[in-house]
Amino acid sequence: QVQFVESGGGLVQPGGSLRLSCAASGSIFRVYTMAWYRQAPGKQRELVAFISTGGNTNYQDSVKGRFTISRDNAKMTVYLQMNMLKPEDAAVYYCNTAPVKVGSSWGQGTQVTVSS
Repeated sequence: QVQFVESGGGLVQPGGSLRLSCAASGSIFRVYTMAWYRQAPGKQRELVAFISTGGNTNYQDSVKGRFTISRDNAKMTVYLQMNMLKPEDAAVYYCNTAPVKVGSSWGQGTQVTVSS
């Protein structure tokens, strides 16, 4: 089973940037489509972006043109570059496979706060 450790969150002003990282453990990371999810207070967890094993990417409409997902299979790490951040991007960000495997565990996530 793959496990995840997210990092890189923090407090940023509107219009700012952050780069999130997710280190995965497990020998079969490279065969999974990987994704970033986020959960804001009082809301359901939602899919933000995903990247296939071949590098094809897909984004939620609200982040298109601002966020970029990438992966490094050798390092078993997936990244999320977030630019032009908005207050509505504030959430706890998680990574996992896409779709999430039955019985999969979630990491602690990394908090992103966007505020002036």
